[in-house]
Amino acid sequence: MEIGSSPLFSAEVLAYTNTGINTGTGGGDGDKFYWFQDMEDGKRRSRNNEFMDLHSSISLFDDEMKHEQLQWFTDSDQGRGAVFESNCSETNDYFDQIQSHYTEIDEFDDSRKKRARKSSSPVSVPATEDSGPSQSGGTGRRLWVKDRSKDWWEKCNHPDFPDEEFKRAFRMSKSTFDMICKELESTVMKKNTTLRDAIPVRQRVAVCIWRLATGEPLRMVSKRFGLGISTCHKLVLEVCAAIKTVLMPKYVQWPDENKLTKTKSEFESVTGIPNVAGAIYTTHVPIIAPKSNAAAYLNKKQSEKTQKQSYSITLQGIVDPTGVFTDVSIGWPGSMSNEQIFEKSAFHQSAVKGQVEGVWVVGSKGYPLMDWVLVPYAHQNLTWTQHAFNEKIEEIEKMGKEAFARLKGRWSCLQKRADVKLQELPAVLGACCVLHNICELRNEELEPELKIEISDDEVVPENNLRSMVAVQARDYIAHNLLHHGLA
Repeated sequence: MEIGSSPLFSAEVLAYTNTGINTGTGGGDGDKFYWFQDMEDGKRRSRNNEFMDLHSSISLFDDEMKHEQLQWFTDSDQGRGAVFESNCSETNDYFDQIQSHYTEIDEFDDSRKKRARKSSSPVSVPATEDSGPSQSGGTGRRLWVKDRSKDWWEKCNHPDFPDEEFKRAFRMSKSTFDMICKELESTVMKKNTTLRDAIPVRQRVAVCIWRLATGEPLRMVSKRFGLGISTCHKLVLEVCAAIKTVLMPKYVQWPDENKLTKTKSEFESVTGIPNVAGAIYTTHVPIIAPKSNAAAYLNKKQSEKTQKQSYSITLQGIVDPTGVFTDVSIGWPGSMSNEQIFEKSAFHQSAVKGQVEGVWVVGSKGYPLMDWVLVPYAHQNLTWTQHAFNEKIEEIEKMGKEAFARLKGRWSCLQKRADVKLQELPAVLGACCVLHNICELRNEELEPELKIEISDDEVVPENNLRSMVAVQARDYIAHNLLHHGLA
């Protein structure tokens, strides 16, 4: 609001009044002037009073406005505080509901786990009781273990269990199994502890042999024998190591002079080739690709056939006419040729030192012709003499190949990719060779449904003629076979 003053008299009246005062003339007029002056002063005072009243009103109005504004801000803060407190309260209620919900879920999970533990029916297996009370005041200690069914093994282990079914499961008769258990008892037997009884020797050996025979995964071994998976894996490795340590020196050995004479006579009676001590063959055992140096274990020939990378380790062995291994070389990478593996074998090292003299080991075209290795003719356009000689060599090769076929057929784990560590695999393969020899020596016939055919690719050595003496000897043998009517 704007407040201003308006003139009450004109300029002429003011000029007249001022003139009268200055000249002193016209006394009546002077009185009139004072009257007007008093009127003006009264009106001025009246305006000043009105102005003061108006100023007071404005000041009062400003005070009221400030008070109202202060009251509004106060009320607004209180309102916002109330709203904030309301929101906090609602939020706390929401979180309380969530916490209650999760608490119910936890309680449900705990109850479900308890029901699961009850349904698994754990039993307390008493261990050997202590002679006196323990420090806790008890009379002994007990160990909680999971109750697994041993019905299948207990049925197989029963004296009345049929021998045919036992042989179908373990690839050997009860008598052969008992003999192996007796041989290994002192090595694989464990003592009872205060917490649990040791697994019996027969069950330990049975776990290993059944696993080697069937090649089934460890979870199936666990189900059959009522033992933990890790326990079964440990037992297989322990028993294989014991077989390799205790039984291999006894059942896989180069024949002595008497046996060697008998072996040479048996080979000659079949083929007419003299001084043959055995047939050599190399097979591949599939494995999972190793984490380090995988290229060394790549089986190139098998990879080309299957159109995917195949990895393996090798098993090379020399067998006699009955199919028994007399020498083995185990664990060399699958990328190596037969020639390379043979040169690293113990037999080759002994031959180089002159410890093998006057005998032949018959191999395929994958081996070189040497003073102690006899192989067929590998060139084209063979003569009748050379062709007849190759046929006789093939008969000896077949003996070795069939022995390896029985080995893999009897122990099915050799047909599948091994799931044990690479450094542990030679002991497993060695155990299979030992168990094969025991079965062959005890005339354990292989079931017809277990027989398989094997085929291992061979690479002809670049230098397959290592000795001119051996070349002449082979020609002489071939000539005698043809002219003496043996070929």
